[in-house]
Amino acid sequence: MSRLEKLVLATNNPDKMKEMKAVFSIRGLIVLGLDNFPEVGEIEETGATLLENSFLKAHAVHIITGLPAIADDTGLEVDALNGAPGVFSARYAGEKATYDDNVNKLLLDMRSVADDSRTARFRTVSSFTDGIRELWTEGIIEGEITREAIGAGGFGFDPVFKLLQNGKTFAEMTETEKNKISHRGIALRKMQELLKNTFKE
Repeated sequence: MSRLEKLVLATNNPDKMKEMKAVFSIRGLIVLGLDNFPEVGEIEETGATLLENSFLKAHAVHIITGLPAIADDTGLEVDALNGAPGVFSARYAGEKATYDDNVNKLLLDMRSVADDSRTARFRTVSSFTDGIRELWTEGIIEGEITREAIGAGGFGFDPVFKLLQNGKTFAEMTETEKNKISHRGIALRKMQELLKNTFKE
């Protein structure tokens, strides 16, 4: 079986790119970002699920670059909101929403929800394609939505997502701490193992 030599991380989000590069590493593999391929541009996420959106991005990047690609899609699933924002997490407050816009809308939508009913989870689906093989993995972490933003780190909904396992929001953790236990970290480490096995010489 052929050896994997180059791989493109299919995201234009610099925060996600930083996390992905920090977690994903295979010896002898050159990992490239989309900053090396400006011709890719923005990829419209039209899928109905995280898996569909993840593969949509991976396929688009592979077709344009000719290289194997990994993509992911992440959703925050809040039980009191029937799983919302889910696949619409990045644009919860609108197509051009900022991180703060999305957080503020979530806190507003959750303002009347009791403390014991604020459970939620982050779910990441990571996908890979090289035009022949298609692989995917999933990472999930359970938590709850706080009543205000806590912590200065992270991005997205990190300041309002408190983990059940340690009582901290992602925004209160260092990058290293977050990457060890996060939904994206879990999904990418699973993908890393799949690729090591799939492309074993």
